[in-house]
Amino acid sequence: MADLGSYVLFVECGSPIAVDVGALGEREFLPGTYAYVGSAFGPGGLSRVERHRRVAVGDHNVRHWHIDYLLGAHGTHLSEVEPFPDRDVECALATAFADAGCQPVDSFGASDCDCVSHLWRVDNDVQRTTAIRSVASDSDRLHSE
Repeated sequence: MADLGSYVLFVECGSPIAVDVGALGEREFLPGTYAYVGSAFGPGGLSRVERHRRVAVGDHNVRHWHIDYLLGAHGTHLSEVEPFPDRDVECALATAFADAGCQPVDSFGASDCDCVSHLWRVDNDVQRTTAIRSVASDSDRLHSE
């Protein structure tokens, strides 16, 4: 069985774009970096990230999750992936990006939880590092207890 866990996808948007995000409707994206937090606890586990990579490069055209619409849009590319193997920290990551001052894309990727969003516009490396480190250190601490 594939590794299970949570992950963050960093998506770069090169220019302003409008993307039809399925049931969410059309959303506007400004140029910059976006962090999408997801989880992979189903049968394929973190191999879901490879599916996201295929969508991002145009090798897979099925749009199942909200992130598929953004990854498949012209003018975006998947720049980095931060995996959290064996850790169910999807909502903790969403909260960490909020606490770091990132701007949410309302309801994006959060249809099955109480989070405001699972997609955040990240304005700088400090926000990004703060969010990732806070969850990584909390998660490491919990695993050592």
